[in-house]
Parts: sequence; structure tokens; C-alpha cells
Amino acid sequence: MSRELTAETVVSRLRGRFGLPYLFVQRCTSTQRLLDADAPEGAVAVAEVQTEGRGRLGRRWEAKSGTSILCSIALRPPVEPPRLPELSLVAGEACAAAIAAVTGLRPTLKFPNDVLIEGRKVAGILAEARDGRVVLGIGINVNASTEELPAGTVTPATSLSAESGRKIDRTELLVALLEQVELQYHGWLTGLRSPR
Repeated sequence: MSRELTAETVVSRLRGRFGLPYLFVQRCTSTQRLLDADAPEGAVAVAEVQTEGRGRLGRRWEAKSGTSILCSIALRPPVEPPRLPELSLVAGEACAAAIAAVTGLRPTLKFPNDVLIEGRKVAGILAEARDGRVVLGIGINVNASTEELPAGTVTPATSLSAESGRKIDRTELLVALLEQVELQYHGWLTGLRSPR
């Protein structure tokens, strides 16, 4: 379960078009910077460690190697720019749905970009729009111990393993996340749903 989230581990298990092409690096400043400007919709970048991971308002996102999902997904939504901020909520709902499907936990959303379990932050979303595309950055605390979680944060942090009492398969969760982002995004684009 502690295997790295390499293409060899993940790609054969994908259930949709999101996740291709798949870029994995062991370490980077931020996955948000790994996707080229011409990356196709659904392309994903994944890292085990980010040295400059960040969340909303420039807050740092830190995670020990092998404990989290740290990824960015390229989107090219054919919508007017005022609608783009909705994608943070679309991604948040997709993240919560993936967590629920894999762990049985019941996450809630804290507007605009946090995913919580029992009031503690387990995941965060960072959506950055530029040049007609949006890069969704998603960080999930998966198997971090309570000692490895950041202290002194505005919203207390937790991890899926701390909440469930068991180790979570990160590959299974990443595959579910990419599937849910694709489904929720498609629903949003076609007007089947609108974010809360």
C-alpha cells in the first residue's frame, strides 16, 4: 500500500479519460508547475513530495513522502471566465465522493476549497486559471500519522488513516479521484448539476 504513485502503478487502473497523459515525479516544487501550457484536458501530474506546495491565500501544504496524494489536473472548460471559480467546488465534491467511496467516511465541504472529516481538514483544492485553462491542484492527507500532520493550522488537520483506523490504498484513491473529477466536471459542463 505504500507503493509510489508511478504511471506503472496507476495508469492500468484508470476508468476514464482523466489521468492521461500521466506524469509522475518523486519530488518537485509544486505539481501546479509540472503541466505544460499545452497539456490536454485530463492530463495529470503527481508527486510524492512538494517543496513549495501551497493552498489558498498562499498557505503552505506540507506532506511527508508516501503519505498523501499530491496532484494537479489540467482542464480546458469552454465557459465564460466568471464561472471558473465554481471548479473549486466541483473538485471538492469529487474529492469528497472519492474519499467516501474508498474509505466509507463521510466528508463535508467547507467553502470554498476544503474537505473536512468531523471538522478537521483532510484535503484541499487549489484552482488556478490562466490562458484558457484551469489547473486543479488537489492535496489529500491519506496515511499521515497524527504526529506527521501540521500543527497550529487554522482548521485542525487529519488524515484518512487517522479517521478510519486503517491504511488506505493511495492508488485506489487516486483512481477514484480522477474518475470522480471527470464525472463531476462533465456534469457541471453539461448543466446536469451546479456546485453548491
